[in-house]
Amino acid sequence: MSPDLIGLLVLAAVFLVATVRPVNMGALALVAAFVVGTTVFGLEAPDVLAGFPATLFVILVGVTYLFALAKNNGTVDWIVHAAVRAVRGRVALIPWVMALVAGAITSIGAVTPAAVAIIAPVAMQFAVRNRINPVLMGFMVVQGATAGSFSPIGVFGLITNGVVGDNDFETFPLRLFFASVLSAVVLNVLAYLVLRNRDVEGGRIDRSGRDEAFSADALAASATTRTPVQGTPSSLVERGERLRSSGGRRDEAPDEAPAPALDAQKISTLVGLGLLVVLALGFDLDVGFSALAVAVVLTLVFPASAKGAVDKVSWATVLLIGGIVTYVELLSEQGTIDRLGDAVAGFGAPLLAALVICLIGAVVSAFASTTGILGTLIPLSVPFLLAGEVGTVGLVIALAISSSVVDCSPFSTNGALVVANAEPAQRDKVFRSLMVYGMSLMVVAPLVTWLVLVLPTS
Repeated sequence: MSPDLIGLLVLAAVFLVATVRPVNMGALALVAAFVVGTTVFGLEAPDVLAGFPATLFVILVGVTYLFALAKNNGTVDWIVHAAVRAVRGRVALIPWVMALVAGAITSIGAVTPAAVAIIAPVAMQFAVRNRINPVLMGFMVVQGATAGSFSPIGVFGLITNGVVGDNDFETFPLRLFFASVLSAVVLNVLAYLVLRNRDVEGGRIDRSGRDEAFSADALAASATTRTPVQGTPSSLVERGERLRSSGGRRDEAPDEAPAPALDAQKISTLVGLGLLVVLALGFDLDVGFSALAVAVVLTLVFPASAKGAVDKVSWATVLLIGGIVTYVELLSEQGTIDRLGDAVAGFGAPLLAALVICLIGAVVSAFASTTGILGTLIPLSVPFLLAGEVGTVGLVIALAISSSVVDCSPFSTNGALVVANAEPAQRDKVFRSLMVYGMSLMVVAPLVTWLVLVLPTS
């Protein structure tokens, strides 16, 4: 068996094992990189680690550390309350508000599971209180968070643009972000039109009576008083419960959860977040070091709010991305990726190969890691992108959208969070509905994005 084939089979095994067993995919990939690198390719350990993405590591640590500070000092809660107050009690607009807030949080660097873990408890409980289809609410929150992640300083955007740049192509961060937002809006509009007046069983909701009145205070309180159900048989729900609890909950009674005041810490944090955007986009400074600088300044000025912030850095995501990228870089340095791409290009049908890559991205991402698959599949496209028969921008955006919109699947982290935060009586039905929509998008998204983005540019 050739070294290339062994390396690719091990990579497939990493995705498979991490999907069916509770092990961090990045840790598994690092071990696989060491074993394959030393035994198959005959490298030393330092040579294997040469592909570790140090720059990306600093970016992920910096932005998630800053986001943890924003959560600790109540800035995120203030943003949620402000968004709810902005719609002046219009219940029909709340799913859009929740999607927008989730997208805003991820667009400044938070990972999507962190944003969904914060927004989903509020959103799903509000859906129950006001007879909104919980599937609609959860679906829109996930799509909003996913779209925001493709901002120029969002995690998905940084990964995608980084991989594109590393392969000597010109990056297109704003076009990628716009396309992801547009796809999320289209999907959410379709979901809203189909599901807004239906419950999880498909029956119509009687809206002859008035919807329950609400305030920003009551909305926040509703998410803080829920008691999670114990003994849920589904391992996916249990996984989501653990993820949700790690996002943090407040223990106040409903009448003790006033809207957070806009104090000096929150104002400083909002200014810091704005400064990060200006430094990264206006002055092209490194996002990771800029975020760390803002976070360190906030920590020095307000040390009390920094307690436990480092522990809340998304180390699991950092490890996942670092491990996957290290393994892919190992294969790339040994020429495996180039030879595989040449084989794909050798089919004689680059358009068909592009569609296959998008389908692979959607299928793997629905069950495993979107971050991992983005860093894996884009390099495979390089050989026939270099041939000029398929447009770089179209294919990369199509792959990014195909691999991310399926995160509503209950087999993904975000989908599991939605299921976990649904009411106990509705969880099985929410799970089945999200599974149907996730599996449908697994086929529809690659085909539509291929038709709209890839085919016209060939």
